[in-house]
Amino acid sequence: MRNFLPLIPILCLLCACATSPTGRSQLMLISPESAIVESKKAYLDTVGKLDQENKLVDDPKMADRVATITGRLVTVAVQQFPRSADWEWSVAIIDDPETVNAWCMAGGRMAVYTGLFEKLHLSDAEFAQIMGHEIAHALANHTAERMSRAMATSLGVAAVGVASDKPAATMAGAALAAKIALELPNSRTAESEADQIGMELAVRAGYDPDAALSLWQKMGSLGGSKPPEFLSTHPAPGNRENALAAMLPAARKLNPGGKPAPVHPVQIVR
Repeated sequence: MRNFLPLIPILCLLCACATSPTGRSQLMLISPESAIVESKKAYLDTVGKLDQENKLVDDPKMADRVATITGRLVTVAVQQFPRSADWEWSVAIIDDPETVNAWCMAGGRMAVYTGLFEKLHLSDAEFAQIMGHEIAHALANHTAERMSRAMATSLGVAAVGVASDKPAATMAGAALAAKIALELPNSRTAESEADQIGMELAVRAGYDPDAALSLWQKMGSLGGSKPPEFLSTHPAPGNRENALAAMLPAARKLNPGGKPAPVHPVQIVR
């Protein structure tokens, strides 16, 4: 039995593969449907706490801007990924002028921090690039993928620990190895994938793809002792701007006239 236990995570990996929208092989121990269920629980808990702390913005002008831009992106998302038509698309605008960040959970539940606007002075097209990127993570099942990597790490640690005569030392080494092997490479790949899908969403929604470059130039120009939260939670290769620039010619062909997409209803969480 001890000899068999270390094979459990390997067997799970072999039996749980999926393919991303760009054709990349994904580890999927958690189904996208389960990720949506768990994400909803986490989202409601987070938004509930923010509401109690009076951190949810109720400014009509900002709410209308966010709803319009994200609504156009969602229209395209539903067109390109019909399974997202039944998602509960919503955005919480969080009053935090020091935080430059945004995210989208599985199932279409999003959040935007006011620091994005106050520190970066975003154009509509730049904001569309940010939210297109975040929505792309959800469409590409990156939430389920991250949860699956965490599960694979847990399985590997548990199996190696049980099989070892010195479980504490072995488990520590296994956890580190699993983190390096499973999390870091896929995280960078997922970010590049979200850049590509997000740019395509924004262009199809009617926004200038050149904004992807001006956005990251603004991100890079922010000073301070630590990077913006958006950068620290979105690891990417140093040549990210070059990769985005290489995508521009193909992206422009998707919507040459820049025709704006209709606005899909998006709930602003208040």
